[in-house]
Amino acid sequence: MDNNIEKRIQNLHDRLSYLVDIFAGKHKDNADLLGEKLAAFTERARAGALEDPYADLATVEDLFGYVERRLEASITPMDRVRIVRHPQRICLRDILENVYDNFTEVGGQDEHSLDPSMLIARAVITRRRGKKVYTQSVMVIGQEKGHGAEFRNGGSVKPWGNAKAQQYMRVAETEGIPIHTYIFTPGSYPIEDNPGAAQQIARNIYSMAGLRVPIIAVISEGGSGGAEAIGLADKRLMFSHGYYSVISPEGAAAIEGRLKAGQRATPELIESCARNLRITAQDNLRFGYVDRVVQEPPLGARPWHFDFFRSLRQEVLRATDEVVISTRRMPVLKGLALARVRNPDADLEEMHTRWGLSSQAKDRLRERRQQKFLRLSRQAAHDRRPLLTKLAAASWDWVSKPWVSFKYDFYRKHQRHIRTFMEEVDNELEVLKNRLLMPWRKLTNRLPNARADTRARELTALSTWSDDGRRSRWNYLSPRYKIDRTLTCPNAAAYGCLDLWGPDLFAEFAGVCSHCGYHFPMEPEWYVKNVFDAGSVFEFNSEIEAGNPLEFPGFDERIADAQQKNGAKSGCMTFEARIDNIKMVVAMLMGTFRGGSVGAAEGCKFVEAAQRAAKKRYPFLAYVHGTAGIRIQEGTHGVIQMPRCTVAVRRYIEAGGLYMVLYDTNSFAGPLASFLGCSPYQFAVRSSNIGFAGPGVIKETTGMDVPPKYHRSYRALSRGHIQGIWDRRQVRANLKQALLTIGGRNLYYR
Repeated sequence: MDNNIEKRIQNLHDRLSYLVDIFAGKHKDNADLLGEKLAAFTERARAGALEDPYADLATVEDLFGYVERRLEASITPMDRVRIVRHPQRICLRDILENVYDNFTEVGGQDEHSLDPSMLIARAVITRRRGKKVYTQSVMVIGQEKGHGAEFRNGGSVKPWGNAKAQQYMRVAETEGIPIHTYIFTPGSYPIEDNPGAAQQIARNIYSMAGLRVPIIAVISEGGSGGAEAIGLADKRLMFSHGYYSVISPEGAAAIEGRLKAGQRATPELIESCARNLRITAQDNLRFGYVDRVVQEPPLGARPWHFDFFRSLRQEVLRATDEVVISTRRMPVLKGLALARVRNPDADLEEMHTRWGLSSQAKDRLRERRQQKFLRLSRQAAHDRRPLLTKLAAASWDWVSKPWVSFKYDFYRKHQRHIRTFMEEVDNELEVLKNRLLMPWRKLTNRLPNARADTRARELTALSTWSDDGRRSRWNYLSPRYKIDRTLTCPNAAAYGCLDLWGPDLFAEFAGVCSHCGYHFPMEPEWYVKNVFDAGSVFEFNSEIEAGNPLEFPGFDERIADAQQKNGAKSGCMTFEARIDNIKMVVAMLMGTFRGGSVGAAEGCKFVEAAQRAAKKRYPFLAYVHGTAGIRIQEGTHGVIQMPRCTVAVRRYIEAGGLYMVLYDTNSFAGPLASFLGCSPYQFAVRSSNIGFAGPGVIKETTGMDVPPKYHRSYRALSRGHIQGIWDRRQVRANLKQALLTIGGRNLYYR
């Protein structure tokens, strides 16, 4: 038997094992039939009993193709998860070799790399127009699994791998070439070594929101924060057998089944969660979170599907051309060019579009990208505001915008110039006055002075306690102050703390151990009442409710229970307040509402709070009473809030505002790895925990036991994630100090 037939037989064996693996015991009769046919052909071929082995082999291959096409219609969402995880699945290197004409890997090679899970390549695509040949360069960035290569870590990228991606995105921006990202990851590696998993993902998302070159993202396996680290793009394509999700189906099953350590979810529960999370390409296309689905061969693309690579090349070219053409000014020419490019029968190999952009086109490109993400997921939040309220808010924005622009961009600007001039004149007059009065002061200084004696006595006498009375009692006391018993500090074994009496601890002590300073968790109301000026808090958008956009079974009841228990309609409270009469906008994630998890409603309120702060030139504070991450029951409706809210924050910061984040209790996962972690000014209340994933998740995904206090705020401070740790009793004073010393040029009180 010749080598060609041996190779084709081996290919069929691979296809059979692939089919068995992805269906996990289902369709056993089809697998048995194919196995029998293949075994019979192999035995006869090796015995030389076939008159025309190539014809018989073609018959067996046709049978394989027929069965694969028939089983394609029965693929479930969990089958798609197994498809993208399979070692036979195409990987990024296959795409580089078959979609692009040439490439050079940069930032390392194979296992000799800063992080082998993140592959960076400078690639070229050659196109023709008539007899003329055009070579166009792109920066290709993506996770690499390498058909199960162990050193690739399954495409789970470490913080320095994402830092490498960010570096070469900036290189692409400097060189003015498009960026193509390919997402093949179950999620980022949850390690908090410098710079920290969450912090680096936040930096990547923030950078991508402002890049001034076209970005095309292609999703095969899109696992939560790992996908978002390179996923904020002008166009997002998705393979038809891929998945894009807030969490893996197994992780969702563990949460829904409330499994303890070491327990495993049943296959039925995992299948149910995969279906309920709406993770498929068709689901995400319907939600608007991807722009186009790239059709794959039956049961998913593998390295020998060369027709698929040709199709993928066309789709990538089409997406890049569309993004570039959309930045043009002239509507007629833009419309004609887009119609030509979007024609499914067009051969884009024979159509050249110049990918270079002018400075003005780059600005339009960035603005379109940001506006696109700001519009996403609005339909997933329940906005219960009355129609008149919405119309009044829109009308007020329309009326107030010219006035605010005049007040702060024109009047205040010239007012500062006048004030500066008057200060200089006043300084000169003061110098002249001192010179004129110098002889008189010399004469009076020689005479006895009663004021001087009084001043001397003040300096040498004992100090007297002075207090404005505001902090002699807190404006709000935790309901736990009624606990008429003693409590033990968690640090008692280490520091010998004495037991604390409940009424003292949760009233006068503000939940702080009087011996070691350990901070017991407090209610979000404590901060609202005790940090801001009394009577200054004005809540807005309270009518926007958390909902169940995926119709996840049983979740409506859980949301209703959380709303009744907390008296809030979502996990985010947005309000205006004052600190010593300095006005500010605050978005508070409340850990008491579903763990402070973020969904479409919370993201909607956060975005509108950032926009409100920008319009009014107010400082913007994100107070994180606690957040467990993205709300998994909302699927991609939740995970899309990571890039969406980051865009809103970036626009606010670039407008000159001051964006601060204050962490309390436990802050983890998606929000930390995006719109919270991108703040230049991040602080934490003492004893808080900050990280990308909790100890249980880290143990489950990496097999590692994290050391005690691994997520403590002082560790985040040591690696530069946060800039300071505050005592709860000093939050008001520290916020006032920050408002007066840091922040952008565009604040009303500057």
